[in-house]
Amino acid sequence: MFLGIDVGSTTCKYVLTDDSGNILDKAYERHNTKQAEKVLEFLTKLEESFGLKAGRDRVYLTGSGAGLIAKLIGGKFLQEVVAVATAVERLHPKVRFVSEIGGEDMKTIFIKEDDGKRNRQVFMQNVCAGGTGSFIEKSARKLGIPQDLLSRMGYKGYTLHKISSKCGIFAEADVNSLLKAGVPTEEIIASLFEAVVYQNLSQLTKGNTPLPEVLLLGGPNLFFKGLQEAWRHHLRELWRERGIGDFSEEEMERLVYVPENSLYYACLGCVYTAMEEEDGLYTGKEKLEWWVKEGQYEEKLKEGKRGLVNSQEELRVFLEKYGSAVSNRVKTKKAKKVIVGCDFGSTTAKAVCITPEKEIVFSCYSLSKGNPIEDAKEIFRQIKEYLEDGEVLALGITGYGKDLLKDILGADVAIVETVAHATAGLHFFPDADCICDVGGVDVKILILRQGSVVDFRLNSQCSSGNGAFLQGVAEKFHIPLNEIAQKAFSAKAMPTFTMGCGVFLQSDIVNQQRKGWQAEEILAGLCHVLPLNVWIYAGNINNLSQVGKKFILQGGTHKNLAVVKAQVDFIKSKVPDAEVYVHPYSGEAGAIGSALVALEIWQKQKTTKFRGFEAIQNIEYRAITSQDTVCHWCPINCQRTFIDVKLPEGEGRPWSKVPLEKGWVRLIVNNSCPKGLVEDERELKVVKEQMEKVKKNFPNISQIVRKSAFRKLKSVL
Repeated sequence: MFLGIDVGSTTCKYVLTDDSGNILDKAYERHNTKQAEKVLEFLTKLEESFGLKAGRDRVYLTGSGAGLIAKLIGGKFLQEVVAVATAVERLHPKVRFVSEIGGEDMKTIFIKEDDGKRNRQVFMQNVCAGGTGSFIEKSARKLGIPQDLLSRMGYKGYTLHKISSKCGIFAEADVNSLLKAGVPTEEIIASLFEAVVYQNLSQLTKGNTPLPEVLLLGGPNLFFKGLQEAWRHHLRELWRERGIGDFSEEEMERLVYVPENSLYYACLGCVYTAMEEEDGLYTGKEKLEWWVKEGQYEEKLKEGKRGLVNSQEELRVFLEKYGSAVSNRVKTKKAKKVIVGCDFGSTTAKAVCITPEKEIVFSCYSLSKGNPIEDAKEIFRQIKEYLEDGEVLALGITGYGKDLLKDILGADVAIVETVAHATAGLHFFPDADCICDVGGVDVKILILRQGSVVDFRLNSQCSSGNGAFLQGVAEKFHIPLNEIAQKAFSAKAMPTFTMGCGVFLQSDIVNQQRKGWQAEEILAGLCHVLPLNVWIYAGNINNLSQVGKKFILQGGTHKNLAVVKAQVDFIKSKVPDAEVYVHPYSGEAGAIGSALVALEIWQKQKTTKFRGFEAIQNIEYRAITSQDTVCHWCPINCQRTFIDVKLPEGEGRPWSKVPLEKGWVRLIVNNSCPKGLVEDERELKVVKEQMEKVKKNFPNISQIVRKSAFRKLKSVL
């Protein structure tokens, strides 16, 4: 018999055939970082059920994790592109272009025929997860779309939005922006399919033209109907432009297709190669069993580090000091008059109610539904239920949704996040030297002197030091959010990760999986490297002792005790006499800060703009994205979204390309600059005047120096 095994970054697959090439058995399963264990499980089953025999049958392996395993079982390693190309050429002699999209990599293969000889040109992307299966699945989880629905979602007929295709981190930021702008999830998913195909055709073809027939391989190409539609649409346009042919939609179904056993082409390529060669004699599973039980752990201790805690006693002492702060919850107390603070973040919406005496009496939260108006309705439904017939004296909001929601909700103040978080930290720790807030998609470091912010560092462009990255890795391993710390503390050893870019960290994770590191050990290693990413990579603070001695940790990520342990150890390694505290309500800090600022305003004015619970629950709105909403004030041509909200004071916009009747207000989102907030030249003139005033009041020194230098150079010449 011949056995082909594909040990991938997220799944393991095998195909077992007889000596005529007839398939006897096949399997496709997620390994959840336990690659060696999954292969051992496969071999045990095949020996018992199909009589796979050492010294007689042959086995070839391919995939990112196959190198080490092949040596342990007598198998021969075959490069995965070679394996796929071998299977394609044998089964589909007419195919000229192959796209295989995997869990964390992408491959394109051009097959050309010159003088009866076939040549292959191969291009791979395995450094960044952007445009791969895990990238699509992660985005779908954020949007709350179950796997079965995602597989049925389409591409054709939807308005498409720009989503970065080169980098998974930037793509995630783009998805966040679309979510907060109220763009329908169907349009976001269609745009993701667009980004994946665009990435393949622009980056992985290197100027070559894919010719028919085209084969689509790998899980995403098989499971996502919309991705297949996007491929056919783009290839049809490409072939028409380059004179290949003007094909009908029916012809495209025939020319661009997903074959039977598309998940197993790397395995089949291994089998067909084994049939032609003499190598790969199976030696049994005994060495692999030893590696799983003993060998890999010994190797881990040589390469990696000990776990986050050295003993149960160390863990007990740590939990005694920090466990209660992290698990602290706002205790609900009855109050009739409250000030409300809301934080509409990237992943959750949170709210707190405080009394005029600054006592926190209620808190609530809601996972983001992808639409800030719907998030607000859910939050205020919970507040109304708590207050019953009570009164809201003032409302303050912060977070990504603050500008969109300020007028809709009737907020008295929309507060910049840094101000909200600084206010919350100083309320509990007035003598703090530094507040470190690690949220879902950003990191904020506030440096304080005598209760005032003197410097701050903000990183929202890379996910390597934030909670969403850690959560995404845990979800990939099917570990619930509330179990990350427990799993991380259970690891006796952990791999060493390199500080820096989230893309490289993703690649590093794959490499560590190949070496046998398992989910809990990888999570421990990521928690351990998080402080380096927060303070040095994101915060650019190399000398922590200059910051001060009293450090406050807040933000939802610090509800994870493993992260807190890593932070405490890191800070104390740099500042031995440092005092490190966790904010008593770390997840609600932004909401608390906005409530405290709103209270200050109410104490002066004694009035509020708050529209009331009934008005919020009955908000009518519509989101419009079309050719008429595109901004043409500059060459970027932002695909904006108009969110029209029905409000009594709305003046309407009857003159707009997208007319708006009286009693409605228009909010414009997805613009990349202030000009995008306007529709006509009159409004643009006002914006330009405001921008010129800012330039005049706050001149760009580097620009002035540059102009002066070139003026002098010109006079010399």
